[in-house]
Amino acid sequence: MAQATETVEAVWRLEAARVVATLARYTGDLGLAEELAQDALVAALEQWPAEGVPANPGAWLTAVGKRRAETLRRKVGELGRELEIDGEGYEDGAVLDTVDAVDAARSDTAIDDDLLRLVFTACHPVLSAEARVALTLRVLGGLTTAEIARAFLVPEATAAQRVVRAKRALADAGVAFEVPDGPERRRRLASVLEVVYLIFNEGYSATAGDDWLRADLCAEALRLGRVLAGLMPAEPEVHALVALMEIQDSRRHARTGPDGEPVLLLDQDRTKWDRPQIERGLAALVRADREFAAEVAKAAAAAPDPDSQNPAAVEPGTYHLQAALAACHARAHSAEDTDWQLIADLYQRLVQQTRSPVVELNRAVAVGMAEGPEAGLAITDALTGLRAMRGYHLLPSVRGDLLVRLGRLTEAREEFERAAGLTANTRERALLMARAAACDP
Repeated sequence: MAQATETVEAVWRLEAARVVATLARYTGDLGLAEELAQDALVAALEQWPAEGVPANPGAWLTAVGKRRAETLRRKVGELGRELEIDGEGYEDGAVLDTVDAVDAARSDTAIDDDLLRLVFTACHPVLSAEARVALTLRVLGGLTTAEIARAFLVPEATAAQRVVRAKRALADAGVAFEVPDGPERRRRLASVLEVVYLIFNEGYSATAGDDWLRADLCAEALRLGRVLAGLMPAEPEVHALVALMEIQDSRRHARTGPDGEPVLLLDQDRTKWDRPQIERGLAALVRADREFAAEVAKAAAAAPDPDSQNPAAVEPGTYHLQAALAACHARAHSAEDTDWQLIADLYQRLVQQTRSPVVELNRAVAVGMAEGPEAGLAITDALTGLRAMRGYHLLPSVRGDLLVRLGRLTEAREEFERAAGLTANTRERALLMARAAACDP
């Protein structure tokens, strides 16, 4: 029984997004589609352990969901025709036979269209970042409310409220189950990529809890990114995000020590980096470069003035630049071999795009490596007075690093202690306190 339940859960993780996407197209309501899919999952948990997994489990789940939708429509008087799926039981594979001919003949492209609609709906900017993440993990990742709560270290009730409120907000705003066109599609795509990267970042460097990283969240974000790359093959930023996540995740086994303690980039054993994963990331970056070049050429051909340029197409996007940064580290055999000046230049371009003080702090690290710690410290000095950086623990952490290199150990210790007091991650706090202790004479 336990093995059968595990099989159902594994199938659900693979099929959930497609089932919800098809039901959302069928009903026109994402919230209702998610509830119908959950009903189908309950039916599978009740029947598959005894009767076996159907040959086409996704079609089985979709058919059950449709049947529940039709039953609901009949009960409320919205549809006055006979149910397409007859009978109350699902014995002898009967449910599979009820998949209507239209859906049975639907192409992979049509299924992909449903998935793409689901992606853009779940990540709609009308929702808060927290709501988008929760809804995406629920309907695209197939995670349970309990799994979402554990992943982000919040009470299960909080995670459930985020999902419920997200579906209600989409309904109240009248958000259509569709893929937008033109400039709106590009604007919404930024929201989609932001959600995927938020999930990855929480796994890559956990903001709270006892673990330095959470491989399951990184894996889920990578899965979503690869799905997007298949659905939107002409979007350079999608391939760039996949490249960035692949390269970053390739360092996973080198980022922690034997007891789970953090190991910083400059101290990592690079032989532990996953070279095949790096190659996949670099290949995705090449694809991003190619699609970006095609965008530039298309914009140039469409420009009324041959000498004019489309500013939006001339500069690669933020994920493209970040992937190029990650590639610089991935190609270097050691910290000393790293082209720190190129990294500093890439961060400068990224700062110009984002105007983010966090990106500027990263530039300070690169400038400190390329031009010396004094140059890097000068950049951090300009950040200390910013309100947005007052509670950001990495600012004093970076300053501590730079001060150590300048031999100003007393000041460095104060910075590390300040950083330790600001982080909510116990592993990171222990690392910072150890670095503070190492500054003692």
